[in-house]
Amino acid sequence: MIRFMLTLHVLAATVWVGGHLVLSLSVLPKALRADDPRIVLEFESTYERVGLPALLVQVITGIWLAWRLIPEVGEWFSFSSPIATTIGVKLILLAVTLALAVHARLRLIPNLEDGSLRPLAFHIVAITAIAVLMVVAGVGFRFGGIF
Repeated sequence: MIRFMLTLHVLAATVWVGGHLVLSLSVLPKALRADDPRIVLEFESTYERVGLPALLVQVITGIWLAWRLIPEVGEWFSFSSPIATTIGVKLILLAVTLALAVHARLRLIPNLEDGSLRPLAFHIVAITAIAVLMVVAGVGFRFGGIF
């Protein structure tokens, strides 16, 4: 069961991180050059159909995998071992991702128009960087933790 859950987790991370890398490195620069937020919105409307379910799969499988490593949920933020630190760091990065996503969805996107793409661009780059950091932290599990 653990191989199946880990495979789902990694596949979902591939979709989430890969989509954000495409958005940050390809779609966003094009939209910024054209000063046209519709380019980002078109990508987002298509990507959300696979990206958000991928994030949900990551959360569910990540919690299950963390519980398998450290069954006591209270220990996840104890930073008392390399594995607990890695779990805690990944959960903090997830919380920051969710906060940025909610802010973008509720505040930035409804007010998006020509010339107002820069604040959303910051969010896109930040979420992409966080996604990459989560991959780096995830690799840390293979080597006993990130520290």
